[in-house]
Amino acid sequence: MSEIFEIAYAAATNRLCFFTGTGFSKAVTNNGAPSWQGLLESLCDLLPDADELKKSLFPGDKPSPLSLEEIAQVISIKLTTENKSIHEETAKLIKAIEIGEDNEQVAKFFSERQFRVVTTNYDKLAEELTGESECQSLAPGLPIPRSSANVKVYHVHGSIDSPDNMVITSEDYFKFINGDSYFSRKLSTVLHENTVIILGYSLGDTNLKAIISDYKGFSKTHVIGSNIFLISRSGVDQHVKDYYSHCYGIRVLDNLDIPDFFSELNEKTPKVESIAQRSIDSIRNVVYKGYHFKEAYLKLEDSFYRIVSALSAEGLSLDDERVVAVIGDVIDVKRELTTENNAWEQYEQLARWLIYLGTILEIKGTSIEKVYLKAVLRSMNTMSNRLIIGCSWHAYKAWKHRWSSVMASNRALIKKHVEEKTSDGDALSVVNSI
Repeated sequence: MSEIFEIAYAAATNRLCFFTGTGFSKAVTNNGAPSWQGLLESLCDLLPDADELKKSLFPGDKPSPLSLEEIAQVISIKLTTENKSIHEETAKLIKAIEIGEDNEQVAKFFSERQFRVVTTNYDKLAEELTGESECQSLAPGLPIPRSSANVKVYHVHGSIDSPDNMVITSEDYFKFINGDSYFSRKLSTVLHENTVIILGYSLGDTNLKAIISDYKGFSKTHVIGSNIFLISRSGVDQHVKDYYSHCYGIRVLDNLDIPDFFSELNEKTPKVESIAQRSIDSIRNVVYKGYHFKEAYLKLEDSFYRIVSALSAEGLSLDDERVVAVIGDVIDVKRELTTENNAWEQYEQLARWLIYLGTILEIKGTSIEKVYLKAVLRSMNTMSNRLIIGCSWHAYKAWKHRWSSVMASNRALIKKHVEEKTSDGDALSVVNSI
């Protein structure tokens, strides 16, 4: 999967940040960690009229009239009358959570790699997975360490180490959203500087949506691909994927649970690590010194993924004329390679490259639009759903299987071009499959 390669490349070049929510805590505690609603219900149990209050706040037969933050505010008011603090009581409940079994792959990555964690969780599970000697835990109300560490965990909503500063109630959220704290600024910074992996989070927080939306505008202005992935254990509807992509620049990897994700990442990262610096050196020579990639290199399946990842690592934008020329040359060379005799692997690889580019960059209006569409037409005109001499069945499978991962705007662009330029049944069946 090209996306795993990209994430592994970010890990190998120390540009990876995990953005964790409640689902991550539940995954590493074998569901021992409570959901947000479950936590609020446990807080209700501390009050004398617990059952009546829960029935009022969480009516089973209809939606609650209040958001969870507003419900927390109600509970906070009632706890105050009992001389209890919602922040202190929440910290007590969270401290009781323990790491579960079967976290070998997660713990392996956390203990061996350098990365950042931005979390809305109050617990210290990420720190436990990493090991105290290799990790720094940062939270509002605590001193900010100046030294370096392999892993830094930013608790943007506070942690159990400083209960009074935890963001729980609607009043807390209002202050957080309207404040300009170190942690709100840090969250915005890591989105711009790292490949971000969202684990166990549903984008329900208004402030986080606003920051991610701000990044989306930045990425479009600078014509760079999105660097945000959402990992989902269950399948995600295509309409929802298109929504995430269009509004927040997020690529969704669904039907992938957290242990399997880290298992794939642990397998891929050492391999990528061995070539990461070389690929960065190569992209510098090509972009800055006018060198060209050798055909033998561009015949390799993963060479294009290396190139794109190296461009990102170097901080280069596709808005740069030199970069546009590089991408155009690479796509043109790859297209030409499909004209050689017995170039079956090149047919499939060209399809995969074009699909990948279509998942990370809105093509329309960029300088590579014509080059891209020319290559797409070549790919689709030389693929087949049947075993036909001169046509690639594997290229067809790649387009058919991954068509839904291409950005909606790029699907529309390709569909229009293909319908205008060819009558090939297989090509038309792919572009009209969604």
